[in-house]
Amino acid sequence: MGFKSVFEELNVFSKCRQYKLSLWQCPQFLFLIMGAVIIATAITTYGLGTRYFIVDPDTVSLIVFTITVVLFIITFSIVRSMEGLAEASKLKSEFINIVSHQLRSPLSNLKWTTEVLSSGDFGELNQKQKEYFKILQENSDRMGELINDLLMASRIEGGGLPLNKVGFSLTNLTEEIINELKVLAEASNVTVSFKPPESLPQAFGDARMVKVVVENLLDNAVRYIKEKGDVYINLKNSGSKLLFEIRDTGVGIPKEDQKSIFQKFFRSQNVLKYQTQGSGLGLHITKSIIEKSGGKIWFKSKENKGSTFWFTLPIKK
Repeated sequence: MGFKSVFEELNVFSKCRQYKLSLWQCPQFLFLIMGAVIIATAITTYGLGTRYFIVDPDTVSLIVFTITVVLFIITFSIVRSMEGLAEASKLKSEFINIVSHQLRSPLSNLKWTTEVLSSGDFGELNQKQKEYFKILQENSDRMGELINDLLMASRIEGGGLPLNKVGFSLTNLTEEIINELKVLAEASNVTVSFKPPESLPQAFGDARMVKVVVENLLDNAVRYIKEKGDVYINLKNSGSKLLFEIRDTGVGIPKEDQKSIFQKFFRSQNVLKYQTQGSGLGLHITKSIIEKSGGKIWFKSKENKGSTFWFTLPIKK
């Protein structure tokens, strides 16, 4: 190992940037902190031992040296394990990024080819052929959504999701998304009710990212209603923040699953039973965006009764 390699290994800030971790999450920085704590503890123990407990300084030194070595070994083992986890997390994020980007190109070609063939320019299609092309298009769309979710989750983990915070109308954004998902709601026999408040201050955040949040919550509410139901959306001023509420009459979330609902790739057992589409990333992405925006998100739910989600956003001053 050359001098440059040794320097890179000892460069804590460089290693933390490499792992895309903050200082307090970085294994090398934590090792330095623990080392300083152990040395301070050793010096304090030696001073107390020679002054109050043991007369012989050599005996105190031996005891302090033994304790210090044991603590350093334990600390080193823990930090090396953390470093291994950080390296694995980094490799996983890089793998997701590479695979997702590589999938985008052939997926775009597949969608374009499907659209051309199903257009009828190369001959009239019979009913069966139209059904097959529709299945191809739907699955291409699902794969595209999954790739986008994977990329966004990876960017959030790596701290690569900068937010362009400006003032915007949460009311207008909500109405826009309701209109975009109107076809899905009608096809699912779901009525979406939203009465815009007469006067509401502007929210402060990245409108593009908040749109992802509202889309995820409304899409979930509609998809997790079976046969027929309702979704109610409310907005109101809550002190220094805006409060968004969405309530549905869907399948709800089992009590034992509620603690894991914001985890990556997690899907409730009752949702899997209904074979509802989804990657298990939507709520994880939603929570990350809201927290990065300076708000918070929470929910309550009862199985077979429905769910209510709330989130807050800062108000533009």
